[in-house]
Amino acid sequence: MTPFREISPGLAVRGFTPPLSLTDFRLAAFDMDSTLINIECVDEIADAVGRKEEVAAITEAAMRGEIADYKESLRRRVALLRGVTVADLERTYVERLQLNPGAEELVKACKAAGLKVLLVSGGFTFFTDRVRDRLGIDYTRSNVLEIASGANCGELTGRMVDQEWGDICDGAEKRRMFLQTCDQLGISPKQAIAMGDGANDLPMMHEAGLSVAYHAKPKVREQAMVQINEGGLDRLLEVVRP
Repeated sequence: MTPFREISPGLAVRGFTPPLSLTDFRLAAFDMDSTLINIECVDEIADAVGRKEEVAAITEAAMRGEIADYKESLRRRVALLRGVTVADLERTYVERLQLNPGAEELVKACKAAGLKVLLVSGGFTFFTDRVRDRLGIDYTRSNVLEIASGANCGELTGRMVDQEWGDICDGAEKRRMFLQTCDQLGISPKQAIAMGDGANDLPMMHEAGLSVAYHAKPKVREQAMVQINEGGLDRLLEVVRP
């Protein structure tokens, strides 16, 4: 495998010579948790019921690629969220969720260059819809948390809701949505950028013309074309110029 070449501190590339032009691409696809935003939402939600440590351990193993069945790992984590309230979700969003440095700048640059922007997440629509609206993202895919009615109205049931496209947005679904969006735009996947930090991002990253690991797990850093190990998301603009 071609070795990485550090082009400035904390920024490395392989397989090409920068700078590329952002206008050579038509789509930018992003993971959300720990990529566009600073937290793993499922871990922070679990804190509301005293289960953050247990949930975070599963999340870490899944993101490192140490759990083969991502769907089952997410079902296990969501089951531990039973009893969390919608008010707890709101507090997590307001008090803990922040955009990662450079997120707004990078998305604005992509849109100014004519790219469409896709957000694909193993997280939840409660958060992805808000991040979508905040950044002006064009397309999203993520999971829906089931909320109880009746006596436990407003509490999570510990399950997710099946959607018309399937049950859970895992790595395979991220790849499928990425390719579907490329097809919808009439472009080759090689005209797309894909950025993530966890093992479930690798299937779509392998399809993209430019794959970017952002403060990523070792397995993801090793397989990407660009590593951003220091600084914000907008450091990509040192590699792919507007």
